[in-house]
Amino acid sequence: MKKKFLLAAICCACIGIGNARNISEETERKIDALLQQMTLDEKIGQLNQFAGTMNPTGPVTRRGDGSEFIKKGLVGSVLNVVGAERTRETQRMAVEESRLGIPLLIGFDVIHGYRTMFPIPLAEAASWDMDLMKRTAQASAAEATAVGIHWTFAPMVDICRDARWGRIMEGAGEDPYLCSQVAKAKVEGYQGEDLKDINTVMACAKHFAGYGAAEAGRDYNTADMSDVVLRNIYLPPFKAAVESGVTTFMSGFHELNGVPTSANPYLLQDVLRKEWGFEGFVVSDWASVREVAAHGHARNLKEAGERAFNAGVDMDMESVAYLNHMKELVAEGKVSEEAIDNSVRKILRMKYAVGIMDDPYRYCSEKREKEVILNKKFVALAKEAACKSMVLLKNENNLLPLSEKTGSIAIIGPLADSKADMMGSWSKSGDPNDAVTFWETMQKKYGKKIDLVYEKGCDINSDSREGFAAALDAARRCDVIIATMGEAAKMSGEASCRGDITLPGVQEELLKELKALGKPIVLVLFNGRPVAIPWAAQNIPAILESWFPGIQAGPALADVLFGKFNPQGRLTVSFPYAVGQVPIFYNHKHTGRPMRHSTDVFVSRYLDTPVKPLYPFGYGLSYTTFEYSDITLDSNSLDADGKLTARVTVKNTGKYTGTETVQLYIRDVVASVTRPVKELKNFRQITLKPGQSEEVVFEITEPDLRFWNDKKQFISEPGEFHLFIGHDSEQAAKAEFNLL
Repeated sequence: MKKKFLLAAICCACIGIGNARNISEETERKIDALLQQMTLDEKIGQLNQFAGTMNPTGPVTRRGDGSEFIKKGLVGSVLNVVGAERTRETQRMAVEESRLGIPLLIGFDVIHGYRTMFPIPLAEAASWDMDLMKRTAQASAAEATAVGIHWTFAPMVDICRDARWGRIMEGAGEDPYLCSQVAKAKVEGYQGEDLKDINTVMACAKHFAGYGAAEAGRDYNTADMSDVVLRNIYLPPFKAAVESGVTTFMSGFHELNGVPTSANPYLLQDVLRKEWGFEGFVVSDWASVREVAAHGHARNLKEAGERAFNAGVDMDMESVAYLNHMKELVAEGKVSEEAIDNSVRKILRMKYAVGIMDDPYRYCSEKREKEVILNKKFVALAKEAACKSMVLLKNENNLLPLSEKTGSIAIIGPLADSKADMMGSWSKSGDPNDAVTFWETMQKKYGKKIDLVYEKGCDINSDSREGFAAALDAARRCDVIIATMGEAAKMSGEASCRGDITLPGVQEELLKELKALGKPIVLVLFNGRPVAIPWAAQNIPAILESWFPGIQAGPALADVLFGKFNPQGRLTVSFPYAVGQVPIFYNHKHTGRPMRHSTDVFVSRYLDTPVKPLYPFGYGLSYTTFEYSDITLDSNSLDADGKLTARVTVKNTGKYTGTETVQLYIRDVVASVTRPVKELKNFRQITLKPGQSEEVVFEITEPDLRFWNDKKQFISEPGEFHLFIGHDSEQAAKAEFNLL
C-alpha cells in the first residue's frame, strides 16, 4: 500500500541539476503535499544519514545498519551500502516498510572511481587535462549508478599547500585557478546535463571551507586565516562548483577562525547561500556535527545539533544529533519547524531530481552492474589517465625512454609488484586484484625481449635490510636499474598525515647503494603527496613521478618508460627540499627582505635549506624540448571593459611528438592589499610534432585581475601588471602592461 501511494502521489517531474529555480511548479506542489502528510518525526528523519556496516570513516555513534530507523521513516539517506543487490534491499525497506515510502538517497565516496580505479585525484590533476577529468568522472558515475548509488562525496576542492596533510591526495593541488577548473570538470562529469540520466550522480563539493589549511598539516585540526586569504585562495574552487551546478556541499571537521565549519553561519549562510545563491543542500562530514561540542563550541550533542542546523547543515551524517534531539529543540523554540520544512524540501528536490520518487529501484540493476563494471572502455580510460598523470621530474643525458633492445633490467623496490598500493587511498569499492603491476606488465610485454629480474629489496616502511644483498646482486648483473619506491597507499588519505615526508623506511639507503653500483638508474615514485627527495634529485639521473596510478599502473608505466607515451604531466603542487619548508607554494608574497643572492644575510631564508622548492608548481619534463618566442601584446594597456591579447609561439625542437602545457601567470605589482609574486590565470595544452610550431593566444580581461581586498570588496585596481608565459611557474618570459 505504501508503494502504491508513492507511485500515485509522487510521480516523475522535471528538475534541473543543482538549481531549485529549475524545478517545475508541479514538483513543488507534490513536495508541499508530501510535507503536509509528514509528521515532525518523519521530517526530521529526512535530515539523517546513516552508514551501512562497511568501513566506517569516523566514530561509531550507534549499533547496527540502521534498518529499524529506515523502516520507521527516520532516515533520509544512507552511505557505504555497496552492490546492486544490497542497495535494492536497503531501498526496499524504506519504500515498502515505512509509512510514506519515501526512497533513500544512497551515497558513497566515489573519489577516483568505483570499481575501475583511476589515478588518485592529485595525480589526475597533474594531467592538466579537463576533458580527461570530466570523462573519468562520467565513467565513475556510470559504475556507481549501476550498483544503486545516487550521490558521490566528491569532488574534494580544498586547496592544499602542505604536503604533510594526508588528504592532499584527494584534491587538485595548491592553485585556486587550476582547482576551480578541476572542480568544474568533475561536477559536470558526475552530474551530466540531467540527473535523471541513469549514468549520472549528484556531486558534493567538500570540505567547506579551508580544510586544506589545517594547522601542522594534521587532519581534523583547526585552520585560521584572514578573510583576504580565505576569499582569494580557498573559496574560488567552491564558488566554481556552485557555478557549475553542484547539487550538494559538505561541511568540514575543522574549525575556521574559531568557529567549527559544521556550525559556521558565515560560511554556510552568508557566503554559500546569500552571496553565491546555492540552492542545494548541505551534509555534514562523518559525525562533524557531534564534534562541534568537542571543539568547545557547544556544551553537548543537543546544543551542537542546534548550532549546526541553524547555521545551515541540512543533513547530519552519523552524529545522531538531529535524530536524538531535533524534536526537543523544536519544542523549546530553538529550531523552527519552518526551517526543518525548508531543509526537507531541498532534500526531496534532489530525490525528484535523480528520479527515485518515480522509480526507487531504477539504479539497482544487477544486470547493468555486470555490464558496466570494469568494461573495456573504462579500463582503457584508466590507462590513458595514468599515462597523462605521470610527471617526468628528471632525465639526465636522455636516459629515458628506455630501449626495447636493452639487454637486461633489474627492477628493484617494494612497489613494483604491490597491487593494493597501485590503487591508492579512497579505493574501498575497488578490488586490488583488478590492478596490473609494473612487474606483471614487464614480464608479459618484455619478458621475451629483455632479461628481467625483480627483487623487492626492502619493505615500504621497515628498518630491515635483509633484502639488500639479493637486490644489489641482481642489480650488478643488469644493464639498467629501475627502482620503484615511495609510500604505501595507506600513508596518504584521511587520517594519514605525515610529519616526515621523505622516502619511508630504508628505501633511500637502498637507493644509495644501488647508485654506488655505477649503473644507469631510473627512480619511479609511487606516492599520494609530494615527497622530499633532495638526494635523489641530485644523484639519480632519471626520476618519474607516477603517483598512485590506479588499476592500469603497470601498462601505463611501461608505456611511459619505453617511450610509447611521451610524459606530459605537470605538477600541481610544489615539491619541497625538506619538510621544514612546508607549507610551500608558488603564489607566495614578496617579503620585505627577499633573498636575491646566496650571500645575503639579513633576508628571508633558511640556514640549511633553499628557499625555493625542489620542483616548482607547473613543472614537468618531456622526451622532447620546446622553445618559446618572446611574448607579444597587442597593447601595453587594458581598459576596464576591454581585453588584452598576449601571443607566444611554441616550437617543438626535439625528436619526439610531445604535449606542452603553456601557462599564463600575472602579477599585480602594487595594490592596496599585497598580491602574490605570480598567479596562474590560464593555460593551454598543445601537441606538436618535431619541428612544428604553434602560436598560443591568451585574452586577458579586467575580471582576471580582481582580488578580495581588506574592505570586503572583490575588485581590480588600476596600475602596473606583469604577465608571464612559459613552461612552469619559474620558467616563464615576462611582459608588462597597465590597467587603466
